[in-house]
Amino acid sequence: MNISSVVLRAKPEKLEAVRIQLATMPGVEICADCKDGCVVLTIEDTARGSTADAYASLRDIDGVINASLVYQYCDDAFPEEPEQ
Repeated sequence: MNISSVVLRAKPEKLEAVRIQLATMPGVEICADCKDGCVVLTIEDTARGSTADAYASLRDIDGVINASLVYQYCDDAFPEEPEQ
């Protein structure tokens, strides 16, 4: 499991196009949208891509000014199932 939280700043006039691009990215979910260009995202590993790949590609989206990693959690262990 690998999950990250990111604050993304976009040009307000390009925000709708940025949202559309984010919606197509595997593992990326918009959690909060301040309508002024500030967007909070979570990124999770998927079979189609890693959080690192998704984070790196954020800066390539037209209209993105900055993306800041706020929180990252990684755990390779799976929770144990209770014995029955």
